[in-house]
Amino acid sequence: MGTDSSAIRLLILEDSQNDAEYLVSLLRNAGHATRAHRITSVEDLQECLQQTWDLCLAVPETSFMSATEACELIARQSRDIPFILLSPEAGDQERTLGMRSGMRDVIPDSAEALLTIVVKRELASLEARRQLRIAEQSLREAEKRCQLLLDSSVDAIAYVHDGMHIYANRSYIRLFGYEDPDDLAAEPMVGLIASKDQAAFKNFLRSYSDQGDKNEMRCSGIDIDGKEFPVMLTFTPASYDGEPCTQVVIRVETASAEFEEKLKVMASQDLVTGLYNRSYFQEQLGKVSEQAVHLGQASSLVYLSIDNFNGVQSDVGIGGSDLILSDLAQMLRQAFPENTLLARFSDDACSILLAGQEPEAANPMLDDLRKKIEATLFEANGRTVQITVSMGISAISETSPKPEEAIDRAHRLADQITQAGGNAIRIFNPLEELAHQANRGNLIALVKHTLETNGFKLLFQPVISLRGDNSEHYETYLRLINSQGEEVPAADFLPAAQEAGLAVEIDRWVITQAIKILANHRVKGTDTRLLLNLSGASLQDAELVQWVAGQLKESRLPPDSLIFQFNDADANAYMKQAKTLTESLHKLHCKVSLSHFGCALNPYAALKHLHVDFIKIDGSFSRDLSDAEAVSTLKGMVTTLHAQGKLTIVPYVDSATMMPTLWQAGVNYIQGHYLQSPSDSMNYDFSAE
Repeated sequence: MGTDSSAIRLLILEDSQNDAEYLVSLLRNAGHATRAHRITSVEDLQECLQQTWDLCLAVPETSFMSATEACELIARQSRDIPFILLSPEAGDQERTLGMRSGMRDVIPDSAEALLTIVVKRELASLEARRQLRIAEQSLREAEKRCQLLLDSSVDAIAYVHDGMHIYANRSYIRLFGYEDPDDLAAEPMVGLIASKDQAAFKNFLRSYSDQGDKNEMRCSGIDIDGKEFPVMLTFTPASYDGEPCTQVVIRVETASAEFEEKLKVMASQDLVTGLYNRSYFQEQLGKVSEQAVHLGQASSLVYLSIDNFNGVQSDVGIGGSDLILSDLAQMLRQAFPENTLLARFSDDACSILLAGQEPEAANPMLDDLRKKIEATLFEANGRTVQITVSMGISAISETSPKPEEAIDRAHRLADQITQAGGNAIRIFNPLEELAHQANRGNLIALVKHTLETNGFKLLFQPVISLRGDNSEHYETYLRLINSQGEEVPAADFLPAAQEAGLAVEIDRWVITQAIKILANHRVKGTDTRLLLNLSGASLQDAELVQWVAGQLKESRLPPDSLIFQFNDADANAYMKQAKTLTESLHKLHCKVSLSHFGCALNPYAALKHLHVDFIKIDGSFSRDLSDAEAVSTLKGMVTTLHAQGKLTIVPYVDSATMMPTLWQAGVNYIQGHYLQSPSDSMNYDFSAE
């Protein structure tokens, strides 16, 4: 039941506290953890702008400023805060005026569904802009490091534009006998090439970018004294100071060129098939992915695996199977154009890159190849062998540029075909995969079956006291495992279960199993307590407390060994029911915890109505404790909660550097992966703390 530690930092320009709370609740119900602040004055807004915010929601007019004035103030401060106006009259004219003044959108104040969509869009856009700024900063730093490496490199490197030098490093200058870089500024590169090779050099320089991987040329250079020497020139498209140019690396020839060429070929080839090997294929695939991003040129990646290859090896031996692979490689060469990138990707699979071809367009040709392979009689060790192949095809486009992702998709499809009997082709369909992942009907069936077969798992994570509490505390986490043995994320199955009306049944399963496990564990003499996460549905379960009382009586567990934990957002949404339930649990002598605390507009308001013992502060407050403001905010919250008699828990403690700050802040309990990840047993050594 892990939760993302990030929360939206939200500004609200609105006179009404209730209306502001409603906006926060609306975003929470849409799945956004929120830390909100309602602007109360112009000075308040100016002070807020000294911090980082993710979004501003505003009504057209307040008692102290208009939305337009607020938007202009934010712009003057050069803050990137998406500004959304909620207006009763959001017509085309008002929307146009608002967006011209710097607002991201103007929408009707009654359009709740539209608001959640616009908020999601603006948050995604904001994150993209932030990542772009980080990338630009990283690029600047990388360029500085590259410049230092260029200047100090032992390789002779120059950047050339239209045949003229725009940069040359020290090694390059010395290679040709110059002393000052300025001496090369007016010298065309062709002037450094021996006259006998100049014509060939000019032709190569004009056409190398169209020759694929043929970007090297051997010729003779000539130094300032007229002495000739053999060199290897390597050309690469590049940019220098933001301008497109060509990078030239010069290596003086000291060994047999023919021998070097043979070594290069051997390093990139599979010895059995004569096709390229896996490492070379992946290297070239990276270049194709770059072209897909920069030029918008889509390509297709084919993963071709031999069905039942282990059986073939058993029949004809390793040597015989190598002969079959060699014959198959020859068929592939004949089936595709000469410049097609073909590789042996694994023992039983080949990979094919069809540059500039969409998967649908390549499918008929590939199906002809599949049929031809099926009809071919292969010879191996005097025996005739027939094979079939499974082909998975994925696209490499500007929206899916990662090479490893394309390979993985095609590989998975080929495996699925093989498991279904083989001898077929499938094209990766993003919508089909999305539907498969989000198939709620299947997910609900899985949840029901798991409940019926008692198949859920409980994991336990220690909650460590920083204040000398000798009791052992663990928080329980529910895990669902599918038929493939894979863990289904709680964020996927819990909402589906809630929609299907299964949340209360799941909560009761958790309580029953936790009581049983805890009772057996406490037999060892430990004073162990469990935090049990329950859903909003259990807040509305009028029979829950009476049922819990019966479970405790049957197990002979002390009631204070259970701490029932509810989400702060659920408690606010069902405040009346939460008040009744927490009072009843208190009378039963059970403890109550409120998790994800601090994200409401007025987080302390709920504590006036709820009988709560523990407060688990939202992880966003401890995300960056290197920031003095974040530490101050956390300390203030802990102090206020202690004054109300609440014990505080801080989650997501992922490093030792957080510990001193949390101790100084007065936090009572901590938990996180640094201490111990959730495990299937309660085995943490609390005495070591």
